[in-house]
Amino acid sequence: MTQSKNTYFITGISTEVGKTVAAAIVTQALEADYWKPIQAGDVENSDTHKIKRYVTSEKTTFHDNAFTLNTPMSPHAAAAIDGVEITAKDIIRPETKNSLVIEGAGGLLVPINDIETIADLMAQSDKIILVSRHYLGSINHTLMTIELLKSRGLEIGGIIFSGDKHPTTEDIIQKMGQVPVIGRIEEEPYFDKNVIAEYADRFRESLKNL
Repeated sequence: MTQSKNTYFITGISTEVGKTVAAAIVTQALEADYWKPIQAGDVENSDTHKIKRYVTSEKTTFHDNAFTLNTPMSPHAAAAIDGVEITAKDIIRPETKNSLVIEGAGGLLVPINDIETIADLMAQSDKIILVSRHYLGSINHTLMTIELLKSRGLEIGGIIFSGDKHPTTEDIIQKMGQVPVIGRIEEEPYFDKNVIAEYADRFRESLKNL
């Protein structure tokens, strides 16, 4: 298999924290390829569909999901409903000479079967980008995610904060997590190609330095 130049794995501290928007920004900033290994639900308006609407880079290839599941549930449960079995070894990374952005599903310990989770799809060579959004409990979720990544020997490239600024939350995450901050995605009224491109310009230097 042809190895990609660099692989950036986008994960979140939970679901609905802004991973897809962050993935679009990183993809646009680096003119990388994009791949969502497992799509569960929203098949007609999947994360790949959304990224295609957001990204204007002509160098980007959008790779097909390894598994496309019909039910918006945890992958292990959606797979059971569809009568398929997901294993990490069956999720083969696409061949590309470009950099590759991989978007996970939910958080690190979202199960894909009875024994494996999203974390088992990550490689030692990946640069992990963590998306954190403030809510009651988000400090705990963020620091636990950082600890788990470190315990597995995975490289945390940096953190992207999503939503309105919350200094006390972000300050303690930076102090205790000791993870570089790539930037913040504000609580925008909408996201489109132009907004994504603006953030890509803003984040590009930090991303290239990971």
